[in-house]
Amino acid sequence: MAGGGGNTESGEPEFQIAPMIDVLLVLLIFFMSITSAQVLRIDKDINLPLAPDAKKKEKQSISEGALNVKWVPAEKKAKFNFEGKDYPAIEDLVAIIQRHKDADKSGRYRVIIRGDKNLPAIEVQKAMSVLGQAGLENIAFSALNQ
Repeated sequence: MAGGGGNTESGEPEFQIAPMIDVLLVLLIFFMSITSAQVLRIDKDINLPLAPDAKKKEKQSISEGALNVKWVPAEKKAKFNFEGKDYPAIEDLVAIIQRHKDADKSGRYRVIIRGDKNLPAIEVQKAMSVLGQAGLENIAFSALNQ
């Protein structure tokens, strides 16, 4: 009784490459979909401030949201973007962030504030105030360390 997909005359099994290619393609698609979801939340137009002593982000399984705060000098106004959607009034974010926080089963939901380096401090204070009103206890800031 022969089995294993090998040549029964020589007695050595053959390596089946087709199933391996299928597995590799599935893994490739999986990692591409995860990466693209993370990249979509980052606004490339924001110039992050420089913080030479900043620590790298820990590799933890924390669910998090990204609050992009972009300064528009022509309008002298900050634009707020949370999870890829613009919000003209930052106060509209309170209920949305509360829903994200409540939906997180681990209870460790956090928001990363990605503020432009030219952003006035009052705008960062507004963002932190809204996150506090939403009951968020875990807030982080994004900066460049080089």
